[in-house]
Amino acid sequence: MQELIERCPRVAELDEESLSRLKLMIDDVDESVGIDHLVDCLADGTSAGGDGVIRCYVGFEPSGKAHIGWKVLSLQLKRMLDADANVLIFLADWHAWVNDKFNGVMDDIQTTARYMEDTFRVLLDNPPEGDGPGELRFVWASSIMESGDYWARVLRCSKNMSLARVRRTFSIMGRGEDSSDGDLSKFFYPALQAADIFEMNIDVAIGGMDQRKAHMYMRDVADRWGWGKATCLHTPIISGLKSSGARMESFDHKMSKSDPNGAILLHDDEKKLTKKMRKAYLDPEQPDSPVYELIEHIILPEFGEVVVTPKPEFGEPSTWTDLESFKSAVADGTLHPFDAKMGVAAGVSRGLSAVAEHFGANPEALERVNQLTR
Repeated sequence: MQELIERCPRVAELDEESLSRLKLMIDDVDESVGIDHLVDCLADGTSAGGDGVIRCYVGFEPSGKAHIGWKVLSLQLKRMLDADANVLIFLADWHAWVNDKFNGVMDDIQTTARYMEDTFRVLLDNPPEGDGPGELRFVWASSIMESGDYWARVLRCSKNMSLARVRRTFSIMGRGEDSSDGDLSKFFYPALQAADIFEMNIDVAIGGMDQRKAHMYMRDVADRWGWGKATCLHTPIISGLKSSGARMESFDHKMSKSDPNGAILLHDDEKKLTKKMRKAYLDPEQPDSPVYELIEHIILPEFGEVVVTPKPEFGEPSTWTDLESFKSAVADGTLHPFDAKMGVAAGVSRGLSAVAEHFGANPEALERVNQLTR
């Protein structure tokens, strides 16, 4: 509590309910930037839209099948819904076109966007949809980009930003700084992303830590024009299964669908998960591992426990409710690394059962995306 007050003195003004809402929104992220705006909204009963509805946003390029990173974000979005925020999932179809997804075929991009809507409804347990507190919305980039006011805002978001400054944000597209000198549209990408946040009266911008540069660009723009700055919440990045899990600014360790054996897709069944987890990096003598990240950021937040069930001849089942005890057990040999990895595979599979059930009964959207990604 004292730490929060030191960051933002107005926290001391919040009543018990508002403080609970604040902690629900910010306590489980890797980083929160500019909580002053969010605290002001809670203390004054206002918001960027002027109506007291706190609006949070996360943007996605429709680019293929869902991976486990969506699960991390969906758990944070659930907390936002529980805190009575309005959750807006922004389906960035034109941004995906700029970033050359599906070779720039807009029909394919939008087919994937519809599949994403279905997926997030399931991940978020089908919350009520609408503009109010505790409700979910989907907005497509193409629905707001027809406005002349929007494009005026994009130009303002581009004004006085050097090419070098823009290049430093290219990691938000999964690109290197020198990758796009032959394509002017990519230099507009960060301005588009900033304009989206201002255009939709967003109070809280959410993204993985790899989106931090885009959010800082947005906050720089706000300072230049005297606009209100959204609070930014950054969720953890899950490392590729074969990575050591070390934290690197370049995010070279980030799980990527381009390495099918090192990435967990939300449609992987338990057999496929088990096969992938067998090869996951887990050194008992090292504190970092993608196995531990899956426990910390997915299994424990969702279920509060990891259950390890070795073959009977190798020991009894065990239940773990905190990560440090789990790590210690692997380090001292109490838990065999193989059994630990299989327990994590079972926990992840448990969390994906609703997705499997939905698309088993309603396969059309997934089948269309499968056809596009073969």
